[in-house]
Amino acid sequence: MVGPVVLIGPMAVGKSAIGQQLAEHLGCAFMDTDALVVAQHGTIAEIFASRGEHAFREMEARAVAQAIEEAQGGTAVISLGGGAVLDSGTQQLLGRCTVVYLECDAGTVAERIARNSGRPLLAGDAMGRWRTLFATRQPVYERL
Repeated sequence: MVGPVVLIGPMAVGKSAIGQQLAEHLGCAFMDTDALVVAQHGTIAEIFASRGEHAFREMEARAVAQAIEEAQGGTAVISLGGGAVLDSGTQQLLGRCTVVYLECDAGTVAERIARNSGRPLLAGDAMGRWRTLFATRQPVYERL
């Protein structure tokens, strides 16, 4: 393994849940970058509403850098938000990590999204928006 283990993939595929289980199995720390942003700045929905997506992405990139830096030299599992991989700095940092790309079927994602409506980028037609975001981000996930 190279560096921390970083889980990437679209929203609602289970990165946080699987990351926690993997960290427990490996006996190491688990970090969720969305949780880091929320702890420092408030809910993601509030950040999107008050400051916009661009501000959230900047906060997210700093949280990813912080988590990867803290994990260097040891073993840790880090779960990234679905759009975190779009940042070029984050992409460079992932070169120092073992990256795991998680996928799941759209039916499972639809059930999870229906249970958690607090995703600002999925407002309105949640599955339609999810499919559009996934189609845009999938090549980046696969490349990383």
